Amino acid sequence: MKVTKNSYMFMSLMSYLKSINFTVLAAILIFFLCYGKAIADWPERPITIVVMYATGGGTDTILRTLASEMSNITGWRINVINRPGGAGALATRYVLNRRNDGYTLLGASNFNKYSRISGGDESISWEDWYFMQAASNTGSWAVRPDSEFKSFKDILDTARDKPGEVTISTSGTGGQWHELAAVVAHSAGVELKYIPYGSGRLATLAGINGEVDIAGGGIHEHIQFFESGQLLSIQQTSSDDILTSSGTLLPSLSNFLPSVNNQLPPNGNYNLGIRRDTPIDIIIKLQEAFIGAVNSENFKNILSSRNFSLDLVLGDEADRRAAELEVISASTFERLAIPEARSAISLGLPSPENFSSWWPPDGYKSLEELNIE
Repeated sequence: MKVTKNSYMFMSLMSYLKSINFTVLAAILIFFLCYGKAIADWPERPITIVVMYATGGGTDTILRTLASEMSNITGWRINVINRPGGAGALATRYVLNRRNDGYTLLGASNFNKYSRISGGDESISWEDWYFMQAASNTGSWAVRPDSEFKSFKDILDTARDKPGEVTISTSGTGGQWHELAAVVAHSAGVELKYIPYGSGRLATLAGINGEVDIAGGGIHEHIQFFESGQLLSIQQTSSDDILTSSGTLLPSLSNFLPSVNNQLPPNGNYNLGIRRDTPIDIIIKLQEAFIGAVNSENFKNILSSRNFSLDLVLGDEADRRAAELEVISASTFERLAIPEARSAISLGLPSPENFSSWWPPDGYKSLEELNIE
């Protein structure tokens, strides 16, 4: 066959294209082989859980216990650090500014719902995070044994006579115990003064040390001080009275404000947050370790000893719960006129009554859908 200049150029071009295709295919193959090995070997260095509240509170206790159990099950090295502030905003920004490689996780409570409502951060819990819930708690008010307040009625009587002068500690402005106290005060028709601390533990110690009139927090943060006689229970937010193993009575709020149960925010809960843009194989590995930790005997014993409730929630159910909690709290904060809180409308959220018809919002993709992709 006679080879002309044009045919030579054509054959040269085809040969070049074939070499390019082979090179590209080889590169793709090498990438996936390396990627697969990287995922298989993950984690190759310590994982860090960034807790959004200070040490010693319920969130810190639960996340440190989970980290220890996950490490025991898998052999992974897991460190826990605390970055309190901004109702979770500081910890949220810290994790979002790290790589999405599964090595930096968010130790959260209440699906981090307060951060966006309080204006501290724009992160949306069900769009930016995959949350796994481990446990829940019950709210509590307590006073020192030498307090002038011996009952819930005493507090209300004084608060009516001296609006805004009765002080109560909270884990932080716009947090769970602030929201709870504000709802109770609103329902009772009184005004309290809310003093923020960095965690439920610090809020509890403030009550013991006489820095505030009422120690706000959860039963899990107060229980040991009830048993030791350093605090007296004024009310707790479960529907029934609680009798501790030592015979201490913790009266239910429903005894004093029967109508408040329909207004109370849901009980607090504890979650581990993974950035949603983390590789799906890493998310699955973390979820398997998390489930194992939650079901461990040691974790269950810690829950029982501190009056937590095991409450495992994952996947679509966790996303829906995260969204619903934010809707409820945004509506509550707006109704209570909590300073600097953002309204549901400004956040593009529906009212609690319209939540079911709104969910899922436009653009939402479940973890299962992301896994298929």
